Amino acid sequence: MALTKAEEQVMKYLWKLEKSFFKELKAEFPDPKPATTTINTLLKRLIDKGVVDYKLYGNSREYFPLISKNDYFSNHVNGLIKNFFNNSVEQFASFFTKEVDISNEDLKKLRDIVDKKLKKKSND
Repeated sequence: MALTKAEEQVMKYLWKLEKSFFKELKAEFPDPKPATTTINTLLKRLIDKGVVDYKLYGNSREYFPLISKNDYFSNHVNGLIKNFFNNSVEQFASFFTKEVDISNEDLKKLRDIVDKKLKKKSND
């Protein structure tokens, strides 16, 4: 599932708030705030995509995400790997380590993360 930048921005605020009435959600946007109709349109699109839902309290809606931030970004990264790196984690890692300015310290931290994952997988 692909979200637009504007939809991701709404999700960012919903993930932060966990659940939110419209007024609280709108307050999260920096000035100048988008029009009420713009935010409502984005919320409707997110509901239609199945990533947001709401609970009705009288005439007020309390919105909440149906997908966690971690799950969304995991799907997003997996899609990038599939679509741009021929489904090769090795190609992705090669690109990432060559094209992103990473310090030696951060590379060592990445190696430690990989080593811990390998150790855990061998113990499973």
